[in-house]
Amino acid sequence: MTAKKKQKTLRITQVRSGIGHRKDHRAVLKGLGLGKIGRTVERPDDPCIRGMVAKVDYLLRVEEVEG
Repeated sequence: MTAKKKQKTLRITQVRSGIGHRKDHRAVLKGLGLGKIGRTVERPDDPCIRGMVAKVDYLLRVEEVEG
């Protein structure tokens, strides 16, 4: 039997609107699956997602989740 490695995920919640912000920042929100305030998604914790989150961190709340 092999033990499965637990992969961390990020729980990402949009807390501010993308209206009035740069077009590429709104595109990052869409790429993450967000677009409305209060919407929450879970994404794998990898460098690509971390980069997207870093670009629009002022619009998001991020929590690390084991699972």
